[in-house]
Amino acid sequence: MKQIVMPRMGLTQETGTVIDWRKGVGDRITKGEIVLIIETDKVETEVMAEYDGTITEILIPEGLEVPVFTPLAVLEEG
Repeated sequence: MKQIVMPRMGLTQETGTVIDWRKGVGDRITKGEIVLIIETDKVETEVMAEYDGTITEILIPEGLEVPVFTPLAVLEEG
């Protein structure tokens, strides 16, 4: 089991907002595939999967602002 976390896109970034989930629970993803879009105080950014697997749970819904490194979703590897 792995987690997709809110990435830190810059040295001063402390939070990010989930703008759009491109994948949902039960979706299979591959490394490098766009999973969601986040917004920081400076830019909207595509977040890509770091692992192959299936999303088993989305922890943070669209529109919610959370600190960097907060788990956003759970991924079952394989």
